[in-house]
Amino acid sequence: MSKELISLMEENLVHVWSQRNASERIKSIQTIYSEDSGLYHIGHQTKGFEAINNSVSNVVANMPKDFIFFKLKPVTINNNIGRLIWGLGPNAASIVATGMDIAVFEDGKIKSLYVFLD
Repeated sequence: MSKELISLMEENLVHVWSQRNASERIKSIQTIYSEDSGLYHIGHQTKGFEAINNSVSNVVANMPKDFIFFKLKPVTINNNIGRLIWGLGPNAASIVATGMDIAVFEDGKIKSLYVFLD
């Protein structure tokens, strides 16, 4: 099960957070997140597929067009909780921001995602 949860977190970084097209992103959200999932940033929380999609849209709209998210360290899974350390920039050699995602899993999907910006 650990490999599947690791893949889920990696797919979330690529197909949700680095996806600029909201129509494509929602398809990934529906596959990766549970139906009543929550997304939590510092001072911000939202629940449900559409709300998560809108929240991510707001984040990526404020990033330069060529910026994407990169996994900086291997994903760590501890029972039903995962941690992914990420970087943001135009390429892996030019990271301008870093952070961490903490995911709580339920039934093989992300139930809650907590996003921390360094």
